Amino acid sequence: MDLLPLFKPKSMAVFGVSPVNERHPANIIYNKNRLQYPAQVFPVNPRGGSFQGETLFSDISEIPGEIDLAVIAIRADLVPEMITRCIEAKVKGAVVISGGFAEAGRRDLQDRITDIAMEAHFPFIGPNCLGIYCPSCVDTFFLANERIVKPGPGNITFISQSGGILVDQMIKFSQERVGLAKAVSIGNKAVIRETDLLRFFMEDPETEVIAFYLEGFGENEGREFVLAAKDCPKPVIVLKSGKSPEAGGAISSHTASLAGDYTTFSSVLSQFGIVEARSHLHMVYYCESLSRYQKPAGKNVAIVTGSGGHGVLAVDVCSNLGLSVPGLSEKAQEELKSKLSPGVKEIASLKNPVDLTGSVIDDDVVETVRYLSKSPEYDSVVILLLPYSPGISMDLGARLSQVYMQEGKPLLAYVPHVEKYGMLIEGFELNGVPVSDTIEGAVFMADALRRHGTC
Repeated sequence: MDLLPLFKPKSMAVFGVSPVNERHPANIIYNKNRLQYPAQVFPVNPRGGSFQGETLFSDISEIPGEIDLAVIAIRADLVPEMITRCIEAKVKGAVVISGGFAEAGRRDLQDRITDIAMEAHFPFIGPNCLGIYCPSCVDTFFLANERIVKPGPGNITFISQSGGILVDQMIKFSQERVGLAKAVSIGNKAVIRETDLLRFFMEDPETEVIAFYLEGFGENEGREFVLAAKDCPKPVIVLKSGKSPEAGGAISSHTASLAGDYTTFSSVLSQFGIVEARSHLHMVYYCESLSRYQKPAGKNVAIVTGSGGHGVLAVDVCSNLGLSVPGLSEKAQEELKSKLSPGVKEIASLKNPVDLTGSVIDDDVVETVRYLSKSPEYDSVVILLLPYSPGISMDLGARLSQVYMQEGKPLLAYVPHVEKYGMLIEGFELNGVPVSDTIEGAVFMADALRRHGTC
C-alpha cells in the first residue's frame, strides 16, 4: 500500500459536510484544509446542494479528477458503503474519523470495513481517530484552530492510538519548543498499524525520530513491531500504557486492543535498544534530545551549575535513572581551576557536579564546558543555568552552543522557560543544543542518549 498520498495529498474529499451544522467534525476538517493547506478540497454529502458557495457533491463519483485522500466523518453503519465507493472511484487512501466500531462492541462492522479495504489494497487510518496532521500539507483533526496548540515544524513524527494523548503531547512539544514532522492518530488501527507507519517513516526524509504512544497490539503484532523497530536506522521512542490490569481493561474499551504483558514488553524494548519513555514527560524530553542528537552516548554525565542545590537534585535524578556522575581527578580539578576567573577559582567546587557558585561569569561556564567536552571521561554535559546570577549574560547560550559545534559532545541545558530568558534559550537552540524547562528534563535528555545506545 502506498501511504504517501495520505500525508501529502493534492486533492481531498471530506464526507459528512453539513450545510446546517458548522460544528460538525467534517465541516471543521473541510474548512481548515480549504483555507490553510494546498490540497484542493471537495465537500461530500448525499443530499447534495451547495456549501459556502461551492458545490456540495452527493457522491464521490461526481467529483472531477482523481482524489488522493478521503476523510470520512459519517455514521459508522454508512462507512462500509463509503469505503466501497472510494475504491470504485480510485481514491488512493482514507482517514476514517467515525467512531462506533470495535471500541463500541461492533467488531463485526470493523471487520467488514477491514475486509473491504484489504481485498482492494486500500489504505486507511482509523476508524475512531483524529487522523493526520502534517504541517503545511494536511490536517484531518476535527478540532478548531482556536482550541488546539500546534508545534512548529520539526523532525519528529508522533504516532498515537489515542487522539487525546496526541493533542496533549503536541501542547507539551509546543511549550518545550519541540517541532513535529507529522502527527498521526490511528485509533482502532483496522488496516494501517504502527508497524506499517514505522516502515513508512523509516524512509521519510522529513522524519528523523519516530515516537509512539501504544496501548496494545493484536496477536503477534507486538513481536513484528519490535523487530522492525530494532532494525530502524532512526531513533524509536515508545510510551506504553496498560501497565496495570485495571488499565488493560480500560484500553480494551477505548480502542479494542489487547494490552498484553507490560513487564515483558518493556524488557524486550530494552533488550533491543528501543527507547522507552516511562511517562508523558519523559516522552517530551526524549524526543527533544534525540531530535537534536541522533547518535547514542554513554552513561557518564558531567554536571555544570551555579547552584549546589541544583547540582544535588540533578545527581539524584541521574542515580534514579542509572546514569553515572564520575568525579574529576585531582589533576583535572587543578587544570580546570586554572581556567576560571579569580573571583570563582577559590570558591568553586570542581568535583562533579562542578558548582561554579553564584559568583560565576560567562567565561567560567564556557571554559568549564569546553574542558569537560574535551574529556574522554564524560559522554554528555548537563548545564544547569541560573540566568538571574549577576555574572550571567543573555549571550551565554549562543557561546555554549558554539562549544558544542566545535567539540561535538552532546550538551543538555536547563533554563527556566520564561519570556525574559528567551534570548538565552534561543542562543542554545541556534546550533541545536536542547533546553529543558526543568532540572529533571535536562537529565532525562541525557538518559535518552544512553538508552538509544543500549542494546
